[in-house]
Amino acid sequence: MATLKELRDERLRKLEELKALGVAAYPAKAHRTHTTSEVADNFDRLEGQTVTVAGRIMAIRKFGKLAFIVVRDQTGQVQLFLRTGDVAELEADKGILGIEQLPLLDVGDFVEGTGEVIRTKTGEVSVGIKTLRLLTKSLRQLPVELTNKEERLRRRYVDMNVNPEVRQRFERRSKFWRATREFLQNEGFVEVNNTVLENTAGGADANPFVTHMDALDEDFYLRISHELPLKRLLVAGFEKVFDLGARFRNENYTEEHLPEHNAMEWYWAYADWEMGMEMTERMIRYLADQTWGTRQFTLTNGQEIDFGADDEHFPRISFVAVLKEQYGINVFESSIEDIAAKLKEHGLEVEKQDNRIRGLDKLWKKYRKTLAGPAFLIDIPTFMQPLAKNQTANPELTEQFNLVFGGSEMCKAFSELNDPVDQYNRFVEQQQLRDSGDDEAQMMDIDYVEALEYGMPPACGLGYSERVFWSLEGITAREGVPFPQLRSEVDETTKSLYPEAKL
Repeated sequence: MATLKELRDERLRKLEELKALGVAAYPAKAHRTHTTSEVADNFDRLEGQTVTVAGRIMAIRKFGKLAFIVVRDQTGQVQLFLRTGDVAELEADKGILGIEQLPLLDVGDFVEGTGEVIRTKTGEVSVGIKTLRLLTKSLRQLPVELTNKEERLRRRYVDMNVNPEVRQRFERRSKFWRATREFLQNEGFVEVNNTVLENTAGGADANPFVTHMDALDEDFYLRISHELPLKRLLVAGFEKVFDLGARFRNENYTEEHLPEHNAMEWYWAYADWEMGMEMTERMIRYLADQTWGTRQFTLTNGQEIDFGADDEHFPRISFVAVLKEQYGINVFESSIEDIAAKLKEHGLEVEKQDNRIRGLDKLWKKYRKTLAGPAFLIDIPTFMQPLAKNQTANPELTEQFNLVFGGSEMCKAFSELNDPVDQYNRFVEQQQLRDSGDDEAQMMDIDYVEALEYGMPPACGLGYSERVFWSLEGITAREGVPFPQLRSEVDETTKSLYPEAKL
């Protein structure tokens, strides 16, 4: 079997031969009039008409005076039918190749074919080629199959060619975020894209990435949340606002999390958590309808979920009740020692820097894995949520709800805290946790406290990441983004092919 270098050298030889003929192997302009699917799906309308299609060569066959080339574009594929005498001869200055130059083409090259829409004797819809142009000469051969996970993630552009369903997944990912925008805009929300670099990383419990801005000679954080800038916009007079884009959390890879991922948050003035829950039910159903065309899903863990009919409401689960019923833990009175004992009893790790909040959260997450959902988690204690309002009937609990399905919390939302004094005191408590070693506790943000002192209306806010998409798509986090971060690695063959690069 020929090596990669030998195959590449042969393609380089063909490239040089094309150049010697005067053919531009990488022209700037294409003249496509129809996609391959338009031709394949509309034969009755297009039969006999002249079309120009373009795409990547997936197969080439030559039988005497006849040749067949299968080309594929994003929409599908179609056959090009070439017959000696019908196909124009070489016109190098126009990039036109004759049948005699077919041996200079390879699977993987991009070509453009112009001719009449016909049906061959075997009944296959084809383009009877009059002129054939080379658009791109490929130097590496696409593999027939690609199953190695590491290789697939490192060369996703190859993965998507060999496994078209992977590319189709990212088309659905695009639909998912488009549907998010459509829903919110139809509800009257305005999209405002805020800065990614922040003086203070706030709005979530996460360890931030740090970078340095030379222009100001100061360190900045890559945002871990969209929250606080959006709530500043409520102070500024916006009433319905959202932001959609990347956020960064300097944490380990898991099946559900990536250090960099897309997320969306919305904030709605004069709304509370009850209104937020009602809109969340409508929103998740809209996303399911628009992205997958169904509200019923079977997840990778085997759980089945159904987002139900429009008039149905998701059940509610109390955080306080779960900890009491499942572990015998009173979230307000149990000591860190009691919580640590329960962690050990249930096989959960106890770390030196664990505090009551982290311990309670670990216990909840173990139970959460059993929940198919959808359901709303409620009754989050005030000491666990520094940015939410308290419940009027029970000030020890917040007006927070988390959408739970597939054993995970997919959306977090609450009635926003807008009391600047209360907010400052909660930041102080969070800072004390940071000082004691909790790197994920929230930072003091004095500017945000000052903004609240000017007055922010009562509001509800919600955020979710593309983990919602990954879960319903039935894939892991790294499978859910086109080009996930991996440790830098260059194989020996590549090093030998590019010696000047000093890889």
